[in-house]
Amino acid sequence: MRTKSTKKNKINVVTLGCSKNVYDSEVLMGQLKANDKEVVHEDENDDGNIVVINTCGFIGKAKEESINTILHFVDKKENGEVDKVFVTGCLSERYKPDLEKEITNVDQYFGTHDLPNLLKALEADYKHELVGERLLTTPKHYAYLKIAEGCDRPCSFCAIPLMRGGHISTPIEEIVIEATKLAEKGIKELILIAQDLTYYGLDIYKKRALADLLNELVKVEGIEWIRLHYAFPSGFPLDVLDVMKKEPKVCNYLDIPLQHINTELLKSMKRGTTSEKTKKLVGQFRDRVPNMAVRTTLIVGYPGETQEQFEELKQFVIDSKFERMGCFTYSHEENTSAFDLDDNVPEEVKEVRVVELMEIQAQISFNLNQEKVGKTFKCIFDRKEGNHFIGRTEFDSPDVDNEVIVDATKHYIKVGEFINIKITEATDFDLYGEPVSS
Repeated sequence: MRTKSTKKNKINVVTLGCSKNVYDSEVLMGQLKANDKEVVHEDENDDGNIVVINTCGFIGKAKEESINTILHFVDKKENGEVDKVFVTGCLSERYKPDLEKEITNVDQYFGTHDLPNLLKALEADYKHELVGERLLTTPKHYAYLKIAEGCDRPCSFCAIPLMRGGHISTPIEEIVIEATKLAEKGIKELILIAQDLTYYGLDIYKKRALADLLNELVKVEGIEWIRLHYAFPSGFPLDVLDVMKKEPKVCNYLDIPLQHINTELLKSMKRGTTSEKTKKLVGQFRDRVPNMAVRTTLIVGYPGETQEQFEELKQFVIDSKFERMGCFTYSHEENTSAFDLDDNVPEEVKEVRVVELMEIQAQISFNLNQEKVGKTFKCIFDRKEGNHFIGRTEFDSPDVDNEVIVDATKHYIKVGEFINIKITEATDFDLYGEPVSS
């Protein structure tokens, strides 16, 4: 029989998955702190005796990581190293009955909308007055700002609506309050996130209101960059491009997952668009904001994807010259409409296709980066690693995009500050440069 640990109560929150989960963990920790609870995020020493695991359930690899993390802390509980293990987030929302049956030594499972109940289990009260209050886990100069929850899109491959529910926009005034509080804490860059930025406002304002939101956020003093993540191509509000072009605070950057270019596959994916419409939209981005960085993600190996359809996707990548791109193999997810299709592209073929696309993208990125050599860019610096300061241009988001590297043995840069950097050298995914006086 295991013994109870002798540690003083400390809650260790472990976050898996996307930036939306990071945001949710920060809100949870803000509530716990307001209840005078000692709370840490992903404590390196694992010395919290109460563990809350915020899981991801999006695709196979993410689910596997979540389950392995749960098992890791259940083992620690068995060994008396922790007293309680709670599981929340997307995996728990989607598979709660199965998890309760298979991993019985978790104290309690909670879904994505169970924050008040989770707090109660942690002997804390949900405080409604804490709008915009979070315990930030990102560096002190940037933060994620979630403007909507859930998704109304019917994409055949995606389980997000099963885990997050339907789209619910946060009112503009609440978002502005949260942004103002973040700016007061020293945040300079806001990264707007949602399952679908494109849909923002339709439910509460009966129109697409992302441009209206941006026009209010640029008024917040202290915020210098506003970055857009996870737009949907169908119905994209083009007035957002006008704001982007007009307002220097809105980064010339858009993350818009396109997934594929073949019309037949797009129809099967239930993306609500065609090859022709997608190419026209990308063209509008280029025409209306010529120096805009477009980041996209693509799926290969979707059921029935032929070699010919994949070649069409390759040509699209070559022609579009996306500044940033990610690529994933199709994951066959139960309870999605694509699960009824035959997952007939072999795994090894999927992997080969990812490699092919990313090799094409590496060359595109290399060519685009070479054009930056000799030019000066406003950069923000996120951290120091060894003998280098690591920063980003406005065309780059943290963790997923290119980085600007400065030799720390020759130059000093204050982390979290904006500095003008002249690019002296470039590789496929990194820029090297030196500070210049403004």
